Amino acid sequence: MKIGLYFGTFNPIHAGHLIIANHLVEHTSLDQVWMVVTPHSPFKKKSTLLDDYQRYEMVFLATEDYPNIQPSDIEFKLSQPNYTVNTLAHLEEKFPQHEFSLIMGEDNLTSLHKWKNYEVLLENYPIFVYPRIPHSEEMEAKYPQVNFVDAPIVEISSTFIRQNIKDGKNVQPLLPAKVWSYISHNLLYKK
Repeated sequence: MKIGLYFGTFNPIHAGHLIIANHLVEHTSLDQVWMVVTPHSPFKKKSTLLDDYQRYEMVFLATEDYPNIQPSDIEFKLSQPNYTVNTLAHLEEKFPQHEFSLIMGEDNLTSLHKWKNYEVLLENYPIFVYPRIPHSEEMEAKYPQVNFVDAPIVEISSTFIRQNIKDGKNVQPLLPAKVWSYISHNLLYKK
């Protein structure tokens, strides 16, 4: 089976994440997308993150109606900070029957050269990149082995959602209904 790994802190998961994951399952060779909840991105401050299991629970709630989109807590069991190359090695050992690909936004591609052993990723794994505004033709030329996906451009960010919840704004349309209920019930992102 061809599995696309969509890494993120998902703090919180929002409608844009699901639109992208679903588009990739429906419009590429991928059979499934695994939403890999990252406990600690080397590029983010850990203090801004909700508890790992709360973020995983939101991803679980958001994806339970999508049979080809699965939550994954695989990185919770690995040493931190998490490096994609290490996670892929672990997944290949645990699931040798699957073919793994990476899913990333165009903004992540611009910093790929800073990732640990990024050359290994480029050489050994298909990479699906979804567009951002502005789209960079330069990136396509720089990384010809990468699959740029003609996906809807979704300009929603978890940072925007968190700030608006803190400010008492209604962000319900930006979140899956079950995620909104979870956030609201648990009074998350209020501080």
